[in-house]
Amino acid sequence: MKTKAKPKLPKAEIRYLDDLKKVLCDQKWSKTAPNLELYYIYRGLKEKKDIRYDITIILPKMLGKEFAKTKGHYHFGSYGELYKVLKGEAIFLMQKKKNKLIDDVYYVRAKSGDYIAIAPFYGHVIINPSDQPLKIANWISPNCKADYENIERKAGFSYYYTNRGWLKNKNYKKVLKLKAKKALKKPPKNLDFIYGSN
Repeated sequence: MKTKAKPKLPKAEIRYLDDLKKVLCDQKWSKTAPNLELYYIYRGLKEKKDIRYDITIILPKMLGKEFAKTKGHYHFGSYGELYKVLKGEAIFLMQKKKNKLIDDVYYVRAKSGDYIAIAPFYGHVIINPSDQPLKIANWISPNCKADYENIERKAGFSYYYTNRGWLKNKNYKKVLKLKAKKALKKPPKNLDFIYGSN
């Protein structure tokens, strides 16, 4: 009796330390650190009704004094995004830019089973604050494109999460007080925020 072959995962996009050097808190450490593998992105595992399903795995590493993270980005247009933590613990740092200044900044701590909605016009970075791999899923419009340039220009988001807690990024003229918000226990019923506009 033949068994069905498991569907093959698409090849992972690997993000290395060299890809993140412009957005790290500990620039001194990064100058001599090896080009480590930091996280893996599996894009397009499913696609339905113009929403793409991806999975990202962030390894548990310290980037000098900073916890492992994604590079972080804004979206072009008014696209949102929905995440779910599949395994591990995550911190989602979100900030909204208005007239070249940060208009809002907050973070969400999330654990396995929690959902995090990224509102349109918010940049976001995902941090692994633990000693275990972090596995997250996301739903996004395949038409959504990422803007990394604005984050690179400021050497990261307005805060870094380090072994001493949150540190302000001095490359921002004004850094707002960081707020905490709660993760969602269920996905939003209305997912229109994912579709955005160009």
